[in-house]
Amino acid sequence: MGWAKFFKRRSWDAERAREIEFHISAETAENIDRGLPRAEAETAARRKFGNPALVREEIYRMNTVGWLESLWQDARQTARLLRKNPGFTLVAVVSLGLGIGANTAIFELIDAVRLRELPVERPGELADLRIAGGTSGFGVINGAYGQLTHPLWLEIRQNHEPFSGVAAWSPDQFRVGRGGESRRAHGLFVSGEFFNVLGVKPWRGRLIEPADDQGACPDTTAVLSYQYWRREFGGRDIKGLKLHVDGGVKEVVGVAPPDFFGVAVGEFFDIARPFCKPKEYRREVFTVSVIGRLRPGWTVDRASSYLAGVSPGMFTATAPEGYSSKSVEQYKQFRLAAYPAASGVSFLREAFDTPLRLLLGITGLVLLMACANLANLMLARASAREREVAVRLALGASRRRLLRQMVVEGALLAGLGVAVGVTLAHWLSKLLLWSFSDAFNTIALPVATDWRVILFATGAGVLTCLLFAALPAIRATRAEPVTAMKNGGRGLTAGRERFSLQRMLVTGQVAVSFLLMAVALLFARSFSNLMTFNPGMRRAEITVAFIGFQESHLPKERLLPFAKELLDEVRQIPGVQSAATTTNVPLLGSSWTHGVTVGSTEGSSKFTWVSPEYFGTMNIPVITGRGLTDADTAAAPRVALVNQTFVRTFIGNRNPIGTTMRTGAEPGYPSTVYEIVGVIPDTRYGDLRDGIPPMTYAPASQYPSPGPWAAIMIYSSIAPAALIHSVKSRITAAHPEVEMEGEVLEDMIRAGMRRERIMAMLSGFFGAVAALLATIGLYGVISYIVNRRRNEMGLRIALGATGPRVISMMMSEAMKMVAAGLAVGIVLTLVAVRAARSLLFGLTPYDPLTLGATLLLLVLIGGLASYIPARRASRLDPMTALRCD
Repeated sequence: MGWAKFFKRRSWDAERAREIEFHISAETAENIDRGLPRAEAETAARRKFGNPALVREEIYRMNTVGWLESLWQDARQTARLLRKNPGFTLVAVVSLGLGIGANTAIFELIDAVRLRELPVERPGELADLRIAGGTSGFGVINGAYGQLTHPLWLEIRQNHEPFSGVAAWSPDQFRVGRGGESRRAHGLFVSGEFFNVLGVKPWRGRLIEPADDQGACPDTTAVLSYQYWRREFGGRDIKGLKLHVDGGVKEVVGVAPPDFFGVAVGEFFDIARPFCKPKEYRREVFTVSVIGRLRPGWTVDRASSYLAGVSPGMFTATAPEGYSSKSVEQYKQFRLAAYPAASGVSFLREAFDTPLRLLLGITGLVLLMACANLANLMLARASAREREVAVRLALGASRRRLLRQMVVEGALLAGLGVAVGVTLAHWLSKLLLWSFSDAFNTIALPVATDWRVILFATGAGVLTCLLFAALPAIRATRAEPVTAMKNGGRGLTAGRERFSLQRMLVTGQVAVSFLLMAVALLFARSFSNLMTFNPGMRRAEITVAFIGFQESHLPKERLLPFAKELLDEVRQIPGVQSAATTTNVPLLGSSWTHGVTVGSTEGSSKFTWVSPEYFGTMNIPVITGRGLTDADTAAAPRVALVNQTFVRTFIGNRNPIGTTMRTGAEPGYPSTVYEIVGVIPDTRYGDLRDGIPPMTYAPASQYPSPGPWAAIMIYSSIAPAALIHSVKSRITAAHPEVEMEGEVLEDMIRAGMRRERIMAMLSGFFGAVAALLATIGLYGVISYIVNRRRNEMGLRIALGATGPRVISMMMSEAMKMVAAGLAVGIVLTLVAVRAARSLLFGLTPYDPLTLGATLLLLVLIGGLASYIPARRASRLDPMTALRCD
């Protein structure tokens, strides 16, 4: 009943007003009947009844929820006060909104990457099947999601007691179209059970079914993602729709639902095709991921125990051939295990887990700084309202009611900050997601403001209110009315204890600013070191042409000669200074490792097969011996060049020239003896961050396992776009069936450093925000101190203090806070930056140049922030300052 009256206050109050007027009219009529004139009769009736407004209020309080009504009154009064102080309100809400928004945006990314479940039926029943502990470098790992081999998948398909269904999937790149006009699409190979196990229903047509991947199926069907269907075909009817994919015609049989992106979070697919291969799958290539749905009563741990029990038989049955007996025994020791997969699988979790946690910590500190500014603002308002509080206490208001009103003010500010923060977070998360992507990697995360995000932002707002709004309110309501109502409330000077809390908050802000700015500079310098690091080879003015000639249908013996013909075509293009083929483009993260034996020393070496011009193209000198030549043909003795690390590891102080090494046998790579004919300097291989491993370069003409593709490194000073166009035009003119893509090596290297780029960019942004908040906080506190000490400043000036003396005094007080904050900040930084050690390159977390630059920058910021109010204090008119308030 009371709740209903509260929400219908206006109509209920109007009804009570009509009742009161009715009673007054009745009383007036009785007075008239007694012989009183109408005016006196009405006056007497109203005097007898009392004040109608007070009567209505008393009736309302008796019939409604009292605390809710009082709270509503406090909220309305607070809203009026905030509306009358737009500057205070704007600064407080924007500061809080920025802090809460930044935290919420990072949380949205963490939610999308780690917490949100897949948009499928009963995702809690899903489990990811993979080798416990990984493969330890065994075999060929094809992509980030290559967990198992196809033969292992077929064994699991026949033996999956813990699961009501199992399915396999593998991401790939498809070529859609013909020859030089083809374009790349994100592909997904799936088993026939894939969509059924996940419980995904078609949006149009049907999805891939078990009958589509039986044995050497014809591979003529395809399913489109909803986004690709809308983007490429405008949502047209799929009946009769066919695509030319990877050299074959595929019939589009269905479209996946709009929210389904696969099971790899952050990835997406355009086209899904069934696993159909006319040839037997290779046993050493790990290219398949398997997901299963647990049967009722089974848990992930129980399923893992079952898989561990059947693993020996599975790995024995699928053991690859062509390896040494030692390597085969290593393979047979692998064990399968099941892992929870309700939220899918994700390479992003491994690559960005630490950066996201660090960014959440950074934005949390930014929020604390914003809250400190709010606390300073609330303390200043509380001090300015001391007289108001004193008057209200003297008139009978309870301290509890005044405290509640001020807490409501903080809660309203926090609520507005949450609203601004959630709105800002939506756009910030989109911006962050855009920064995670580049021309080579598109991150597709389903970022959305769901209940978890709202709960997180609300929790941040409540914490802000409790910690940073309640404290000033408690302090303000502790004032004694008699003291607060004295002239000025403070005498001629204000004691230092009145500003102690503000000083502590500013000191904390400076300390946190030092930490955040030091971290930002560390990441910025780390990224700069990566971008300017000399890998021991030419990286500028290098363009890479990736050429595929699958549709040429060449026999194996023609693959290497055809690649050489393509290389000769490229060399003839005007502006090309040199060009060479390679089986591994350096610095992009890929690698090929062979076991090698030199004398009695066993180990491993990275291997690359290159054409003779490679070392000149990449500006790698030959230190000892000779380079590769055209005489190193397929029929010639096997030769190789090695780097200095290889020599130190396997040969020592002996002369390496003429030394032989033997490679271990692998499928497609028989054991081979190579003679070392030259030594090159140490260069980086797969990644700028990694150390330099032993490396071996052999002639491309002696590559034992060529495929219908070639990677050509091109050194040219002409614009990359023009060069790529020239190469593509020349090759497709001579070979229309050949597919070709060109990329700039520097751009690909930069794309591989997106984690470092993101950390440098975002930590720099939040470091700048922290510095700005610290500047605002310091400026606000000094301005507040100047305002509260106007009488003191006026007295000092009247007694002869000069302007520079006043400025020096105020800035000295400010710089003491800055110095204290810097001391605390240095200690915090030395403790905290150890967590970022693994993300830094070319410098230590305790880099003195970074710490010194941060120290100097904050001293300058502190000096500027305190000089402006200090200068204003030095210009006070003594008569005005000493006048009674």
